[in-house]
Amino acid sequence: MQHSYVFQTTLRASLLSAVLLVAAGPTARAQQTARVLITGTITDASGAPLEQVSLGIEGQPGGTNTDDKGRFALSVVRPLGGKQPTLVARRLGYQAQRIVLNLSETRELTITLALDTRALKNVTVRARNDEADTREQVSVIRLDPRAVKELPSAFGDFNKILTTLPGVVANNELTSTYTVRGGNYDENLVYVNGIEVYRPFLVTSAQQEGLSFVNPDLVDRIEFSSGGWQPKYGDRLSSVLSIEYKKPQKFGGSATASLVGGSMHVEATSPNKRISYLAGIRYKNATYVLRSLKQQQGGYNPTFYDGQAYVNAALGPKDNPERTSLGLLTTFAHNDFRFNPESGQATFSTSTNQFTRLFIAYDGRERMQYDTYQGGLNLRHNFSSNLQGELLGGAFISREFEYRDIEAAYSFAEINRDPNSDDFNQPVRQRDVGSRFDHSRNNLVARVATLEARGRWTPGAQHTVRWGVKAGREKIEDQLNEYSFVDSADFVPDYRRTRLVSDLNLASTRYQGYAQHTIELDSLKTLTYGVRANYWSVNGQLTVSPRVQYSFVTRRNPNLSFKLATGLYYQPPFYRELRDQSRGTQATPQAVVVQSAALNPELRAQRSLHVIAGNELRFRQWNRPFVFTSEVYYKHLTDVIPYDIDNVRLRYFAKNNAKAYAAGLDTRVSGEFVKGVESWFSLGVLTTRENIVGDSVTLYNAAGDTIGKAAQGFIRRPSDQRLNFGIFFQDQLPGNPSVKGYVNLVFGTGLPFSPPNLPEERGTTKLTRSYKRVDLGFSKVISLSNSTETRKPGHLESLWLGLEVLNVLAANNVAGYSYVQDINGRTYAVPNYLSRRVVNLRVIARF
Repeated sequence: MQHSYVFQTTLRASLLSAVLLVAAGPTARAQQTARVLITGTITDASGAPLEQVSLGIEGQPGGTNTDDKGRFALSVVRPLGGKQPTLVARRLGYQAQRIVLNLSETRELTITLALDTRALKNVTVRARNDEADTREQVSVIRLDPRAVKELPSAFGDFNKILTTLPGVVANNELTSTYTVRGGNYDENLVYVNGIEVYRPFLVTSAQQEGLSFVNPDLVDRIEFSSGGWQPKYGDRLSSVLSIEYKKPQKFGGSATASLVGGSMHVEATSPNKRISYLAGIRYKNATYVLRSLKQQQGGYNPTFYDGQAYVNAALGPKDNPERTSLGLLTTFAHNDFRFNPESGQATFSTSTNQFTRLFIAYDGRERMQYDTYQGGLNLRHNFSSNLQGELLGGAFISREFEYRDIEAAYSFAEINRDPNSDDFNQPVRQRDVGSRFDHSRNNLVARVATLEARGRWTPGAQHTVRWGVKAGREKIEDQLNEYSFVDSADFVPDYRRTRLVSDLNLASTRYQGYAQHTIELDSLKTLTYGVRANYWSVNGQLTVSPRVQYSFVTRRNPNLSFKLATGLYYQPPFYRELRDQSRGTQATPQAVVVQSAALNPELRAQRSLHVIAGNELRFRQWNRPFVFTSEVYYKHLTDVIPYDIDNVRLRYFAKNNAKAYAAGLDTRVSGEFVKGVESWFSLGVLTTRENIVGDSVTLYNAAGDTIGKAAQGFIRRPSDQRLNFGIFFQDQLPGNPSVKGYVNLVFGTGLPFSPPNLPEERGTTKLTRSYKRVDLGFSKVISLSNSTETRKPGHLESLWLGLEVLNVLAANNVAGYSYVQDINGRTYAVPNYLSRRVVNLRVIARF
């Protein structure tokens, strides 16, 4: 009887519901068709975007997933009866998040998912973020863009944050170049929003440089890899720097001013949030810092300015505007260096432990100008929730010239080192040595155009497949006309009179492609493998680069992970490597040695085998988060193109006549040593050597007679810095975090500087000198708005006031050496010192 009653009651309720539904049909349908678009971003606790997060409305069919930027767009049906819907966000390894939506107000959401580390049957559930979680990538470090802006440095250059990382060396505060794990400046890849960027070709000294390409005001995410990177990145031997510019969600901006320049930027979105844009300009005038150089005094007039803009447009339908997006990046940079040298002096010690002072008198001037233009277009489309495609186009143009007419007359004097003498530290026994004349008329125009297609497919939660193809066209026009001579006592030997002339043109095409597969073997293990290929039309060489990465988290300790990587990495030659200045040497009737530079089209790509093993430990100390990473690596290089370093110019031999190796250990500990701010300590140990085929040394007997020659064997490479140590440390006043202090410390052992045209001295340790520099900074933030909600666009939000003491130890660091000969053929290595202690003031206004 009870079952019959229940059945009848249910039947009557169903009939009543059907009648009501029919009667209210039009109204119900109208309410169901009322849709509201909800958009937002999902991140983890550290602020990194989370992809493949599933979202849906509780009790409603359908849903969506976040993209690789953590963004989502979901069309929500307004429920009946005025009840607010509940949004549910789920991802493996994270705690589910339930959010009650207020459809009359909510449009843009920011959701943070907490990590779920519960153990189930001896398997630890954890997160996997293919793009952002560095635990699964070898030799990858993520940096906070705010630290880049606040780091005390000579010019506020973006790349200076890299010198505090293990394995990264830049022993010159005036340059934006850096070397990684025994490589050189040309072995580093730089990407901005997936578009490869370039630097000028003709820059010879750090004083002539502008700023690095990356504008810190526009940066959203920074990833740096010092080796063993995945196939999706290009063909270089040393490192990859990948930068993502912001996608603004609201209006904002900043303006920076200091004694060496300034910058401004603005960011905003359209009223419907479909179009976002940001733009920035920078200006640098290094006169203030260059006047502190000990080596040369004169009239400096260096100016640099650039402008960059990035526009992103969402072109998808109303219910999913991010399905199709178009990004446009445009940049220009102008660098004009003018210098009228007047005088200079340098004090140094000789092999006989005597202190010698060099006096120089100059006449003439030099001017270098570099104008670069670069643009890129990125069209992205989500074919489905697990299939995305990209089409990228890029163009780069560089117009450069170097004009120089400099005459230098120099003399030597020994220094009185007797502290009891009236002439202590004064020059004695001064003698004239001679003069040097340099003339240059160099012009270069470079054009590069590329087109690339990429794809990303996630057939399941454990698999991610990436692929891409790229084609590029390059055209270089290079005209060199350099002349120089050195005389001693009005006598100029033939070997001291040289002239370099060339009129070279190079047009070529490159084709590249890659495919890689990332598979999460289980909740603890991740494997990434793939291959990359490259073909260049000049030498007709096809290179194939297989690469593998493997990482796993220990079962007993979910905070401890290990990483392994190996792979082949090629670097096909670019224009600089091809130029052989030793070809076509001939003597003219005036006994001037003329070198006609030529290109070596048979030059092959350099090859490096990377083997890397490391671990990462995440721990808590003083109830604050810390991360300790360590890696050992070995790189075996073949088909090496040797080179010499002259300040920041690399002079290649244009021959594959060497083999080399690099081995070392990198460690880094980072975390909140002071609560609320991140600091880190880095240590790198390195040895890198090369063996040049055909190099030999002369053998002498006890009497000093020549008895023959022997192969030189493995010698130190120009980038062989055995130890480098870096610190970036932040502190703040207890109870007043608006007052902060910063320390940027870099120490590196000496590099093996070698005199030119003396192969027996190459790679020696006679001229090594350590590099040590400490920069201090102090800042105060003045808040001008208590609530960002009531603040009107364009009104000041805060002022950041900074005082910096650069090179606080007043260390006499050396950028390189100039080599001078006297009439007896004795060569003197005269050090070129870097900047002394200077004080800088900075103001940053944010609105």
